[in-house]
Amino acid sequence: MSPIFYQKDVHLVAIDCIIMGFKDNDLHILTARRPFEPFKGGWSLMGGFVNANESVNNAAKRVAAEFTGISNIYMEQVGAYGDVDRDLGERVISIAYFALVDIELFDRSLADKFNTRWVKVSLLPQLVFDHNDMVRDTIAILQKRAAIKPIGFNLLSKEFTLPVLQSLYEAIYQESIDKRNFRKKILGMEILEKLDEKDKNSSKRGAYYYQFNKEKYDQLVQQGLHFSL
Repeated sequence: MSPIFYQKDVHLVAIDCIIMGFKDNDLHILTARRPFEPFKGGWSLMGGFVNANESVNNAAKRVAAEFTGISNIYMEQVGAYGDVDRDLGERVISIAYFALVDIELFDRSLADKFNTRWVKVSLLPQLVFDHNDMVRDTIAILQKRAAIKPIGFNLLSKEFTLPVLQSLYEAIYQESIDKRNFRKKILGMEILEKLDEKDKNSSKRGAYYYQFNKEKYDQLVQQGLHFSL
């Protein structure tokens, strides 16, 4: 070990994941009862520590997959949280990431294993440590990203209707969106593929299913298209 590291304070590095899903026209966050002190029994985000042989990005992927059973999750780093007294147990610096998942792919057996539940963002309880701050910062970042990148599709099943897509963006921005303008914008970008099947659960007439065509989107980006909602 280099002499420069001698007599330096040692800190733990943690990962906290704001795992988000969409159902019943609302954004939900995966929360868990904390199984140990401090704040045993309190509501917490999904988290873990960074292992000696992994990067923080790989640690975040591992944590998200462990608690959801889903691989290849879309994730972005939110930021670092390092107030001296943020964790009453040890000096812990946490790197927060948000993860967007199709909630239908969630392994429900893991809910019992880890004592987790999906909670509407609007009904989120007081969380342990600074986890509510992480959620607040995540929502702000998500709203900015979703306006300029098609990341919202990561919250939907492969096939979806336009009403469901509009409900998703209304949930992200927590406000109503004009139906005509929304459809004009999203269809005008020509990144959705209309399918022959319809969802007839909501009405007799039904609504056509669509798919997000990522290959077409990537091609259009190369041609100068900018996603905008």
